[in-house]
Amino acid sequence: MKLLILGAGAVGLSLAARLVPFCEIQALCRPKHADAIKRSGFHMHGIWGEGNFHFNASATTPIGESFDYCLITCKSMQTRQLCMEHRSLLAQTEVVSLQNGIGNEEIIAEFSSRVIGGTIITGFEWRGEADVQVTVEAGPIRLGRFPEGMDDKVQRLVELFRQAGLNVEGSAAIRTNLWAKTLYNCALNPLGAILDVPYGNLAEPHTWSVIERIIEEAWAVCSSEGIDLPWSTTGDYLDYLRSVQLPATAGHHSSMLQDIRNGKATEIDFINGAVVRLGKEHGIYTPVNKTLADLIGFKMNLGSMPVMGDLFQGKPV
Repeated sequence: MKLLILGAGAVGLSLAARLVPFCEIQALCRPKHADAIKRSGFHMHGIWGEGNFHFNASATTPIGESFDYCLITCKSMQTRQLCMEHRSLLAQTEVVSLQNGIGNEEIIAEFSSRVIGGTIITGFEWRGEADVQVTVEAGPIRLGRFPEGMDDKVQRLVELFRQAGLNVEGSAAIRTNLWAKTLYNCALNPLGAILDVPYGNLAEPHTWSVIERIIEEAWAVCSSEGIDLPWSTTGDYLDYLRSVQLPATAGHHSSMLQDIRNGKATEIDFINGAVVRLGKEHGIYTPVNKTLADLIGFKMNLGSMPVMGDLFQGKPV
């Protein structure tokens, strides 16, 4: 089996390291990481194992090659541009999104009729060039045909991940899983970035009251979108967040915080920003999610970044 990993950052390169003993891997990543991997391999530490891994990595896609699956692991704001650059390749293979937020699969579906959605609630932190620490895991990887269903192609990928020792499940309701992960990200990712604390600190009363309002707004949007979440009420989900997900990721630092520290764009428009955008479509007031999106925008100086509407309307970014 041949896999291409497009936009391979910390997530994609860590997946490549786990999968390479069981399939042929080609990772498309930044030149500095590709050069480091060619020189001395990819270094991984933490809960996914310790080691130095060797696989094909480059800054450009090999010409004339075909792949069984294409895994897209780039930041959400890069999805459209990446799809445009590889449209001919995506049109002839199974395309898998393993990204944060809402909207990636819809964008990919403009370029491929064979979209597999995925969720991965695992913490990855850069330690250097081609060097990643896998810190925490709040649940299994889930893979399913988007927007719903299971089939042989999805199951084959699930079995490959399982063979590699990854905690993975097939899902016939991946759109539900994507929204369930987005609830978690909405609640913790921007607050962790704004306050510059690991997730465990967010269980304090003052921040928890903010989280409750974030989830109430996002839940209302989910209901209007027709998403049948695994929990009956917002209270049930908040109990799960506090008792299961927060303890499992207490020491993790927000990916938005890591992006801000590194001077990079964040995925806020596809997380809390998606709640705001869809809330407007359904006539739902989402002031807390809007405030968080604005605060992250302030920290990142949004004047130099593409606006959310451009990303969804196909304008160049």
